[in-house]
Amino acid sequence: MTSCGRRIAVRRLRLAPAERPISRVALDVGRDQGGEPGVWAALTPGEARDLARLLLLHAGLTERGTEPADPSRKSSPSL
Repeated sequence: MTSCGRRIAVRRLRLAPAERPISRVALDVGRDQGGEPGVWAALTPGEARDLARLLLLHAGLTERGTEPADPSRKSSPSL
């Protein structure tokens, strides 16, 4: 559970149509403590890896109190 009261679940999502199975990583950010609805995303394996890399990068920067190496980038790129 996050400090703001949301539960974050990560699961494998597999849809199995006969002709072409689809696999995704499902990220489910649940309701907050006030009951506001959460959000979810279905990510490809590559998108999930990109998100994981960005989360680790920003966690490290936050712990050290530093900025990204390229100051011209004010936010992370979209996935």
